[in-house]
Amino acid sequence: MQKTKHQLVFRKDDFEILQACLLEDERVSQFTPEVVESLLADFRKGKLVSKEEFPADVVRLNSRVIVQEANKDKEMELTVVMPDEADIKQRKISVMAPVGVALIGFRQGQEVMWPVPGGQKKFRIKEVINDNE
Repeated sequence: MQKTKHQLVFRKDDFEILQACLLEDERVSQFTPEVVESLLADFRKGKLVSKEEFPADVVRLNSRVIVQEANKDKEMELTVVMPDEADIKQRKISVMAPVGVALIGFRQGQEVMWPVPGGQKKFRIKEVINDNE
């Protein structure tokens, strides 16, 4: 997964939840090695911050995100959730899915690329909506 060169930002509590998920052998086997490695690589190069320091415009667990495909008008609204909460009909995307990994830690206004059938597509993060939790 290719991403822009901006520093990623993660909330410490989200990091701890995701790290625990990655350490559970029975859960990790559900995810492709590429997705797991991509998320771990993001964690290594990202910055961990407290809930109070976390920027409101960065994608985290339970963020609602509006993305727009590059050079197109079509927008999608997605919510990034834990794997057991994912439901494509409700547009809830697992943080462990390629699109979830591509979004988490990135800011509103940044561009990300994620694999789709037939290659990769570039998307711009138009808006990030985070609850005050």
